[in-house]
Amino acid sequence: MCGISGFCSFNEDYVSSERFSADRLDVLKKMRIAIAHRGNDQTGEFLRKNVGLSHTRLSIRDITGGRQPMIFKKEGREYAIVFNGEIYNTDELWRDLKNVGFEFHTTCDTEAILYAYIRYGEKCPEYLNGIFAFAIWDGAEQKLFLARDRAGVKPLFYTVKNNELIFGSEIKALFAHPKVKPKVNLDSFREIFGVGPARTHGCGVFEDIRELPPGYSAAFDERGLSFRRYWDLKSEVHTDSYDETVENVSFLVRDSIKRQMISDVPICSFLSGGIDSSIVTAVSSEQIKSLGGALNTYSFDFSGNDEYFTSNSFQPERDRPYVDMMLSYIGTNHSYLECDEKELADLLYDAVKAKDLPGMADVDASLLYFCGMVKRKNKVALTGECADEIFGGYPWFYREDLLLGEGFPWSKNISVRKCLLKDGFTESLDLDSYVHERYDESIKAVPRLESDSPEEARRREITYLNIKWFMQTLLDRMDRTSMYSGLEARVPFADHRIMEYVFNVPWEMKRKNGVEKSLLRDAFKDVLPPELLYRKKSPYPKTYNPAYEKLLDEKLSLTIENDADPINEFIDKEKVKLFLKTPGEYGKPWFGQLMTSIQLKAYIIQINDWLLEYKPEISLS
Repeated sequence: MCGISGFCSFNEDYVSSERFSADRLDVLKKMRIAIAHRGNDQTGEFLRKNVGLSHTRLSIRDITGGRQPMIFKKEGREYAIVFNGEIYNTDELWRDLKNVGFEFHTTCDTEAILYAYIRYGEKCPEYLNGIFAFAIWDGAEQKLFLARDRAGVKPLFYTVKNNELIFGSEIKALFAHPKVKPKVNLDSFREIFGVGPARTHGCGVFEDIRELPPGYSAAFDERGLSFRRYWDLKSEVHTDSYDETVENVSFLVRDSIKRQMISDVPICSFLSGGIDSSIVTAVSSEQIKSLGGALNTYSFDFSGNDEYFTSNSFQPERDRPYVDMMLSYIGTNHSYLECDEKELADLLYDAVKAKDLPGMADVDASLLYFCGMVKRKNKVALTGECADEIFGGYPWFYREDLLLGEGFPWSKNISVRKCLLKDGFTESLDLDSYVHERYDESIKAVPRLESDSPEEARRREITYLNIKWFMQTLLDRMDRTSMYSGLEARVPFADHRIMEYVFNVPWEMKRKNGVEKSLLRDAFKDVLPPELLYRKKSPYPKTYNPAYEKLLDEKLSLTIENDADPINEFIDKEKVKLFLKTPGEYGKPWFGQLMTSIQLKAYIIQINDWLLEYKPEISLS
């Protein structure tokens, strides 16, 4: 993994003078320094008349030969690439490209992407299996080509200022450019208070900051910026029997895991004790054992949960017993990691810096802590993310009160989001209309199948929404929290072949005999102990230690007493005081399964810190 950034303009000559060239190189350096946490093993810049590219590298493949920007010259034409991600079908690309005359000088996937672009042009992303965001300067066509992977695992933000395209892996890279200043408006706050911590597709929340959507490429030339969608989910009739479907899922998931184990440095896995991470761990551990090694694994929990954990409908039991069960079943080099309440509360601020936005509160903060601990021993981690969105593991796939009706099912309770805001500000935001418009846009984009029953059509909608919205939020969280410490987190379940296939599998197969994710469970009967294979889903762990909420109460109380804190322009102090006295009245989840009143406090703290950290120019007109 790496960080990429750069700019392109056809109205300026970046090398017109030695002084201006030095200035543009300085800007490139500032942009990649802003995201140096994503990997600082090697750095580099590329500057030509109309383009500048910069790169900060986390060395995973071809440690010595994979330096970027990578430049290729052919018949007087020059090409250059900066790339963030991993390509998992590099071997196949090498074979095909060698057959048509390309000679490789490295063993890294960056060179394969560059040659694939020269060979296939703007269709090159269609030939890639992997997680990626890259920019290629095409000196022959005088254009800058950008692309992002199908699932949106790797980020790519951009803006256009005075006909100059400015881009980067994270928003902070754009702010290192002198033309880009933090600005927010009413739509920014509608995103934060209405759909946050999710984001509307392509929206960077800050004014004029955009993100290239998953499955899209873009080209910037003298005519301006144009976009092309090269991939999306399609609705097709599923004709395989249940046994054939199980067999196909088993192959696709195993193949994805094995492909994603490619690395020139040791890999590890996150082992939560759930079936998703256990499947990934079991398959990867077996692969490493066959080579005479042992897999490093990590599990996460919070100090005090031995005493304070409380079972509930979303989180019925703790994960630790199932982690121990897996360890005795397969055997790995395991580390139990714990985060205490003070570290958790303090890291809320770093989580904002990592994401450039308020996020999933203590979930982000804890992942930030755990990833930092994992990075001490490993550079690459496999995770079990995305299986629930693809295989239907969340309650809103089958609980009628969550499945039916309008609105994003993980964020039904808009009223909780408005409960602390000033009345006038609430009226200006009109969150209900804004959220409904975003939901309606997404529903209209769902690919339909005429043969679907009304129930199956609705579940297709829910699956599409989950992959395009909820899964994207979790992928954003994983990328920023892991890359903040220079840890590469891979997500085998987000392989586009898995998404395409399972999207069209009927619900009766995904939840056979009323068992959630039965299809995935049946596909991996041979690798998991039965007690774990059929355990009820339990989401990412949270702290139940009352000391954490007390710390949040103290922080939020100090904020509302400090008139200089910017959040006070938008929240009603009396409402907050009442909220702090009676938090139980706001106990329903307002995002996902676990973000309730405690996380609302943390979210408000993060919003205030975000405004303090970025000091955006605010326009509410």
